[in-house]
Amino acid sequence: MLGLDFVKANREAVEQAIRDKGVDVDLDQVLSLDGEVRAAKTEIDRLRAERNAVSARFKDASPEEKAELGRQAKEAGARASELEAESAGKDAELKTLLMKLPGIPYAGAPVGPDESFNQVIRTEGAVPQFDFEPLDHVALIEKNGWGDLSRVTQVSGSRTYCLKGGLALLETKLMGWALDKIAQAGFTPITVPAIAREQAFLNQGQFPGHREETYELPNDDLWLAGTAEVVLTSLHAGEIVEADKLPILYAGYSPCFRREAGSAGKDVRGLLRVHQFVKVEQYVVCEADDAQSAEWHAKLLDLAESLLRDLEIPYQVIETSTGDMGLGKYRMNDIESWVPSLGKYRETHSCSTLHDWQARRANIRYRGADGKVRFAHTLNNTALASPRILVPLLENHQTADGRVKLPAAMQELMGREYL
Repeated sequence: MLGLDFVKANREAVEQAIRDKGVDVDLDQVLSLDGEVRAAKTEIDRLRAERNAVSARFKDASPEEKAELGRQAKEAGARASELEAESAGKDAELKTLLMKLPGIPYAGAPVGPDESFNQVIRTEGAVPQFDFEPLDHVALIEKNGWGDLSRVTQVSGSRTYCLKGGLALLETKLMGWALDKIAQAGFTPITVPAIAREQAFLNQGQFPGHREETYELPNDDLWLAGTAEVVLTSLHAGEIVEADKLPILYAGYSPCFRREAGSAGKDVRGLLRVHQFVKVEQYVVCEADDAQSAEWHAKLLDLAESLLRDLEIPYQVIETSTGDMGLGKYRMNDIESWVPSLGKYRETHSCSTLHDWQARRANIRYRGADGKVRFAHTLNNTALASPRILVPLLENHQTADGRVKLPAAMQELMGREYL
């Protein structure tokens, strides 16, 4: 969310962000409503002051004057109440529109409406050259008895998965390994629930725009989160953090749920796009300093890349376009891992800087060294998400006999050379 003072002082930049991010919001309507709400509040205050002044004269008035003063006080009070009701509706409408205002994007972000405008900024690792016909991850799982991908759909529906044996062990060990790696970098490991109230999704920025992608539990007034970021953003909502407590660094682990609404026909086969998964999420709350945010963005990206390097998975880093980065993001870099069966890179990580856009929604503030209270900056990035990461891991390390030779880091983790 953007502050109205900022919007008024930077109208051209906000209008440009609305165009670049393809957001359907009328800035004239926002500013007009703000003017009406402010005028109404001023008039309400005037009417209340008038009523109080009239009431103060009541005790010394004659009987005839008291009748007139009573009428005046009643009239001022009634008009104030009427304006309050009107103002409340307009104020609610204004807050809804403010929720739709986009953050100002990074000057280096490619301008375009969708992912086709994303740009590759670097490629790391050599794509494997097989001297045999490689299998996709589903065939590898079926060949080695590492899952019941077909059978489980009879129980839980499409886009679900069931891992067995060595692959089930690998998934659980991978998550612990990633959590430990991020913790070694100074982040506090934290497990969070996958359920949250609606306000948490509003604070994080997923709502109001992406409700159709989210599982709802209406009987409990709760929703299922698709990332630990939802809960982590609201963990300090409404707080004023002292400067010496910043930065707050979390390595959040949680189960995650996404309806994948609107993605029919995409990646139906296998593990790339499932309804339930597990993830370790890096999350930062820091001072409202652009240079500091940029340093943390680079750090989050490097930590994620270090995990991919240890997994010996070729990848590329993407500068995400304005139309693909999301409403509140200042800068977003995706990391895409090489998937041999598809002959292309697929997104496995997403690193985002939001400046104070998210903190304003969640009311996360800090007291600086100068004593002033400001909204903080927030950042997040995937450390590792499974089962998606298993797709490039299995496919890139397969052997001619249909086995999977583990990268050195995973051999140490699993205690064996082959999965």
